Amino acid sequence: MPGKSDGLLVGLSMGTTKTTMIVAERNTRYPDSVHVIGFGNAPSRGITKGIITSLQDARQSVMKAYQEAQSITGISAKRLSNVIVSFNAMEIQSESTHGMVTLGGRESKAVQTGDLDRVIDRARDNLALRSSMYSLHMIPTSYELDGRPIDEPLNMNGNQLDMWLQTVAVPMTNVQNVINCIQTAGLELRGLVLKPLASSLGAVYEEEMRAGCISICIGGGTTGIVLYRNGRAFRVVSIPIGGEHIRNDLSTILHVPFGEAEHLKKRIFNTDPDDLRREGIDVNLATETVVARVDELFNDYIRDALAECTPQHFPSGIILSGGVSDTPGIDLMLEDILQMPVRKVQEPVYKMPPGLDNASYVSAAGILKYQTLVEKDPYLIMKSDQTLPGLSEHSELRNRQEQLKAERKRRNEFVDEDEEYEDEYYERTDEGEYYDDDEDYEEDNSQRKNFGEFIRQLGEKFGNLF
Repeated sequence: MPGKSDGLLVGLSMGTTKTTMIVAERNTRYPDSVHVIGFGNAPSRGITKGIITSLQDARQSVMKAYQEAQSITGISAKRLSNVIVSFNAMEIQSESTHGMVTLGGRESKAVQTGDLDRVIDRARDNLALRSSMYSLHMIPTSYELDGRPIDEPLNMNGNQLDMWLQTVAVPMTNVQNVINCIQTAGLELRGLVLKPLASSLGAVYEEEMRAGCISICIGGGTTGIVLYRNGRAFRVVSIPIGGEHIRNDLSTILHVPFGEAEHLKKRIFNTDPDDLRREGIDVNLATETVVARVDELFNDYIRDALAECTPQHFPSGIILSGGVSDTPGIDLMLEDILQMPVRKVQEPVYKMPPGLDNASYVSAAGILKYQTLVEKDPYLIMKSDQTLPGLSEHSELRNRQEQLKAERKRRNEFVDEDEEYEDEYYERTDEGEYYDDDEDYEEDNSQRKNFGEFIRQLGEKFGNLF
């Protein structure tokens, strides 16, 4: 299982401002839940806008978080070394493709895991990725059985299965740099999850995902957006603007160092203005700077990214998380701009230790949530089938998926070869007739005719002997 060793779940969140290792034990009474037993925190170095810019500095941040987690939990370094890592990317390609397969020819049949695999392959065949991109996640977003929308197709009867697959891809160089960082820090990488997706999983409740919602996480260097419908993520966006931009503006306009500007950013709305003025701070100018930067993010970037979204499609509204979400009144500003209800995240979906029980640590909690989800249903969020050095094709997640398939096969849930043969060569037309589906059908049909002729000649030959 990814990130699991002797009952442990271990996640590592690599952000622009902080690197966090989270350690949890599985809740034996409630398999979908976990019990967080410790963590490690370190300021992020060598990461800009979520991207590794210095491998050595980023490695040091990972090692510090790793060592602190070991110190706090008292767990051996070896047991903590298998991790799932969340990271960001400047460029995210989130593309939807369609796949379709027939199930039983003229006879309807129940959808089996083999059918799911085939329809996923069909959808992937329609994906056009640049060679420089790595398909990090593959998410089935919706299904239809004989033209009717369904939530879960497995074991349901029909003739034709359609599926829409959302592929989330990032530059391969970003992925490889993360792998190099983890390996040089002495850790073993068991899987990767994109940070906006991890943050959304740590902030949004499942009933909100099912109803339809938008997760917006404003972190230090980036803002991640994930759109949910019917319990599935169907679009992922990353905007290269976050809390650091507010800090940088405050530093420039007020002529103060970055550290002081960062401290002021967190105090500006939570401290008595008179106290700030006594410290020599121009409160009005500082307030205007923060509001202007947040307004720019909401109006010029987030609203543009969500231009096609309407409140009717997202009844649960917007779930706002990340460190900047603590800014008083920011939820009201976002509600006014997007005309949708906004829920500010007070704490992650899992109970976190003191210090981590706030909106800044949704990504760490989301890594744990990701692991429980993919172990429960390997078709919910599928890992890439592309291989990279350091990220084994035979990862524990892949092994778990194969185990689940083998279990279903033992329960006779796989289609037999005869059923697959009929489906492989025929698909139904609107007139109810059947036509060739495979490009190699003519060649295969010719081979079968030749084989039939051979059998006939053989019968005649042996018939003459008697």
